[in-house]
Amino acid sequence: MAIDVRNSLYASTPFEGPEKLLEVWFAPSAASVHSTHSPDGRVGLRKIPRRVWEDMLDIVKCKVLSVIEGDQTDAYLLSESSLFVFAHRIILKTCGTTLNLLGLPRILDIARNHASLPSVYQCFYSRKSFMFPECQPDPHREWKDEVAFLDAIFPNGAAYTVGKVNADHWLLYITTPAIIKGTTPDSSEVVPSTHVESNDAIQPFTASNHSETSLPRDYTIEILMSDLSREAREPFFFSVPPSPADGVSSDTLPSITGQTLSAALGISDIFPQHITTLDAYAFSPCGYSSNALIKWGGDAVSEVDVGEGYYTIHVTPEEGWSYASFECNVPLSAPPASSAKDIPDLRILIKRVVDIFQPRRLSLTLFISNKANSNAEEDEADSVVEAAQREFKYALTAFRPVSSSSSGSDASHEVADDYARSYRRTDKINYEFGGYNLAFASFELR
Repeated sequence: MAIDVRNSLYASTPFEGPEKLLEVWFAPSAASVHSTHSPDGRVGLRKIPRRVWEDMLDIVKCKVLSVIEGDQTDAYLLSESSLFVFAHRIILKTCGTTLNLLGLPRILDIARNHASLPSVYQCFYSRKSFMFPECQPDPHREWKDEVAFLDAIFPNGAAYTVGKVNADHWLLYITTPAIIKGTTPDSSEVVPSTHVESNDAIQPFTASNHSETSLPRDYTIEILMSDLSREAREPFFFSVPPSPADGVSSDTLPSITGQTLSAALGISDIFPQHITTLDAYAFSPCGYSSNALIKWGGDAVSEVDVGEGYYTIHVTPEEGWSYASFECNVPLSAPPASSAKDIPDLRILIKRVVDIFQPRRLSLTLFISNKANSNAEEDEADSVVEAAQREFKYALTAFRPVSSSSSGSDASHEVADDYARSYRRTDKINYEFGGYNLAFASFELR
């Protein structure tokens, strides 16, 4: 999101909206983390104090604005995007010219020294192609430099470019997950997936009473939108920064304004409000960020019994480099929707998000683990990503029928409006990474 001082919809200094996304797993699931509890009952990474994460974020060059604490997740809203902390993994998502990867060595130190998690189960790093790569500091200026940085830490990583190199594309670095030896509780040692040089030797990862078949499905949908319409951008600007009302401090005003804006634009209704805890922030004079934690019942989503997920939104509204991102890890069904009446299906979710931001160009990625993070049957993997690709297309390219009551110029106007909101697909790629499948597609306004 943008935090530079600007006073119009146009500005001369570009801001890099597309985020760098670092996700580090120290265990295959929260249930497999065995460490001492903090006084409030937290385990693993969640028992680490906020001040420790803030020291790491100083390296990255961003600050904590606020935090919401869920049953399984701590969601930190940052001056440049978001940090999510689970018992067994951490997600650091930063935009602008932040130094995301430079925080990785400190993250590994923190996990080892504060949570007794000395080795990495799996690591992911991804980002959309930058708009202004020349403005990025090292090692983020070029993808090859980011890969070299990660390769110096992880001996088993692989780097991929997904999509057209001379157009919007998506970059991914992924390490091979630690391999669980044997299938019985007494032989559940896991081979560490990384070696990091330090004063203390990295210990092998072990997961007692854990088997591959108990792993939940890992699911992440990203909608990355560029060149937002003027109508969609305008609400994220303040020509005159709002003044605090009586009894409202200037420190809390950005959060109150963010909540008001979220309700006005429909962001608060992407998921039903009664299952959502939303933390939003409106930057002055422009920009917006929000994190949300979503809770559901144990049977709300087929095959998944996690009970809590997140979504996060970040908006850079300036003309010339406008951008909005939406990321969510709540597993969504394809229509017809499952019995989880509180959870939108994938098609509805995409429509809700895209209708808010009205981008001229967008790309979508669905990154989903095979069942139990093992090798699924080929037809199952194909069906998952193809179903996602169908929903991408149906959500974005279908026309609404003209009302039978419309006629003449009114009917033509309605058709034009529908046409203006429909997209054509410019790229479609399905990829298998060994344990994970990716559905990637890009669209542009007709």
